[in-house]
Amino acid sequence: MAGEFTVGLDVGATLAKIALRRPGEAASFEQLPSADLATVAAHVTALSPSLAGVTGGGAAGLIPLLGCAVLPFGEFDAWGAGATELLEGADCAPPPDTKFLLVSLGTGTSILLVDGDQATRVGGTALGGGAIVGLGGALTGAGFKRLSELASRGNAAVVDLRVSDIYGPDQIPLAGDLTAANFGKLAREYSEGPVTDPDETEKAHRAAGVMRLVGENVALICAGLAAATGARHVVYGGSTCRGNDRLVEVLEEVTTLCGLQACFLPHGGFAGAIGALELAERAESRPGI
Repeated sequence: MAGEFTVGLDVGATLAKIALRRPGEAASFEQLPSADLATVAAHVTALSPSLAGVTGGGAAGLIPLLGCAVLPFGEFDAWGAGATELLEGADCAPPPDTKFLLVSLGTGTSILLVDGDQATRVGGTALGGGAIVGLGGALTGAGFKRLSELASRGNAAVVDLRVSDIYGPDQIPLAGDLTAANFGKLAREYSEGPVTDPDETEKAHRAAGVMRLVGENVALICAGLAAATGARHVVYGGSTCRGNDRLVEVLEEVTTLCGLQACFLPHGGFAGAIGALELAERAESRPGI
């Protein structure tokens, strides 16, 4: 064989995540845009791995371009295996033999129930990184990295309607700081006439509002699925959480408010890639592979 190590790839709608592990070393991680699969394939082939484990929606398009032995794996199996590995030693990891929800926050969001070695998709939402970049870009003109930075300085309450903006104290049995309508205050501004172009402060508030819109709804969907499945732990991963402190803050806040334990995977954007790598290594170690 040309190399002495395995590579795992998770080819999503926006990014191709790569995990590489040489014998006796910790895994290293890279990511490339998935729009140009030829560039991804050339990069991986140049590494000369002995084997590539590949998963994700773009796997079928990438596999014929790779110049090494390849094993394809289902996305949910890869995510389950990767999360289990990344959770080892994590302070927030669910107790052993405890089922948990695994949330893949990518361009969209998939939610899996991990129970032992089984990972089953139980739900999801179209809200994810695509909504953050598309809606956030329309509201601020910023891309993902800039949106994440803006949101860390913004206050969603400036653009959202909260319960306390509608009801007085003790008028309704809901906490006043709960969101009643995402972007409800911004909607009022537009209904009253033309709105001036946002300055940097306003952009920060809008970016924070986008993170709250996505984070709240993802966490609330998880709460409903947790009630249906009996899971008490929600493990979040996916590239959308990477460097996105405000989104992580909202996910943790709402998950905790719903009585669940939130955990954020170390290197969570690469769970599918490390899972594909792990599954490929297991297969390689079996006779006949």
